[in-house]
Amino acid sequence: MKAMILAAGMGTRLRPLTDTTPKALIPVDGKPMLEHLILRLRAAGFDQLVINVHHLGEQIRSFLEEKRHFDMEIHISDESDYLLDTGGGIKRASQWLRGTEPFLVHNVDILSNVDLRALYQSHLEDDPLATLLVSPRDSSRQLLFDKDLLLRGWRDKASGEIRTRYPYFDPRKHQAYAFSGIHVLSPKMLDWLEEWTGRFSIIQFYLSICARTEIRAYPLPELKLLDIGKPETLAKASEFLRAL
Repeated sequence: MKAMILAAGMGTRLRPLTDTTPKALIPVDGKPMLEHLILRLRAAGFDQLVINVHHLGEQIRSFLEEKRHFDMEIHISDESDYLLDTGGGIKRASQWLRGTEPFLVHNVDILSNVDLRALYQSHLEDDPLATLLVSPRDSSRQLLFDKDLLLRGWRDKASGEIRTRYPYFDPRKHQAYAFSGIHVLSPKMLDWLEEWTGRFSIIQFYLSICARTEIRAYPLPELKLLDIGKPETLAKASEFLRAL
């Protein structure tokens, strides 16, 4: 089973901690956040990983070597020349993600109680182009799904901006969910990505294609999730982990 860890971010919200340490190696309850995620993926059955790096990427390479790659097959997708955002990062790593099996993508700074194996299995059963872990938690930016849990649009609650490919779109008739930063992608997705270049977000990409293919929600009302990419949430991370 394959997974990609998105770890190339600059970690600007965590400065000055990230001035000398990449965000992925910031310690949480005695271990780098990257180590927590790798161990969780391994426990769920994933044995092939791709990790993208940018800021202080050599430290991540050295860390993995010291840990003997956690006895897994781990590849580094190097974005040291140009940070590509989530969509561009996935495309850059496509040489390791191609094949016949889906792959999971997980932001390095997300902690959650989701059963990653169950999420992956749900994708196998439904076979959409992508399965997005979402929840009804409060968020300023929401993905909008129809009654069949298919992506149809996006809303910014603060500004009222709506993005959709559908004319006469009524967000009130759709289910609003917050994205978790965790999703499973069909390898066919890499063919769809061919026409995109440079830096772009995966959500931007999903919104551009959702009228032509299935981008499906995997909603978990009981999802517990913590984005530890901010000082105030990083301070809560140890307690959060112990409560899972």
